[in-house]
Amino acid sequence: MKLNFKKLGTGKPLVILHGLFGSLDNWFSIAKELEKTFTLYLVDQRNHGDSPQAEEWNYEVMVEDLKEFLDQEGLEKVFLMGHSMGGKTAMNFALSYPERVERLIVADIAPRYYPVHHQTILEGLNAIDLKTIKSRKEADDILGQYVAELGIRQFLLKSLSRDSNGFIWKINLPVITEKINNVGEPLDGDKKYEGPTLFLAGENSDYIQQSDLSEMENYFPEYEVEFISGAGHWLHAEQPEAVIEEVLKFLK
Repeated sequence: MKLNFKKLGTGKPLVILHGLFGSLDNWFSIAKELEKTFTLYLVDQRNHGDSPQAEEWNYEVMVEDLKEFLDQEGLEKVFLMGHSMGGKTAMNFALSYPERVERLIVADIAPRYYPVHHQTILEGLNAIDLKTIKSRKEADDILGQYVAELGIRQFLLKSLSRDSNGFIWKINLPVITEKINNVGEPLDGDKKYEGPTLFLAGENSDYIQQSDLSEMENYFPEYEVEFISGAGHWLHAEQPEAVIEEVLKFLK
């Protein structure tokens, strides 16, 4: 699958993968600083953003999508960074193709299994009838009945777009709804990535916990963890300067 991406800056290649319901646009504010030091490749994963949509959606195929992307761009070895679902893709890729990853950054996700916890969001997104809504505000009003937090609604509605026939989703909502269990899948097998690995955790997030550290060390023996003060799960949006500082420190 040929993934959509944006290339920015100059320097060593740094590939960044967004999380569930997101797109490469989520990383633009961070990119403004990082592109001064790296050649950035901001990538839309399948069924998100402007990348192709497909019925098959799991980490195995997303890893192969990423390998195809690196091959297509002639990138032998990269710095690789992923947030949440993108972090799981990045971890799986580093275990499968360790020779292609110089250093790994995983933002607010651990290797373990995560139970499905997006049902309310999916109910809200599916409640928006694209054939009848006339405005983004109307979509937001419907979503607001399910998701109280304005910031989360604004993030989700970035995937609501228009074409000549009206509103469309950039995410593959039917497939994501059907296969949402795949997002929480743990890392599997006995592979290890021996390269330097940084886990960035939101101080106010419960995605990375003390009980995760042994499993992180099992898969990524050269790992370290940095907690970002004042940040929840969307740490790059909530504390961008702190995230930029940690990324530069680790990759330099």
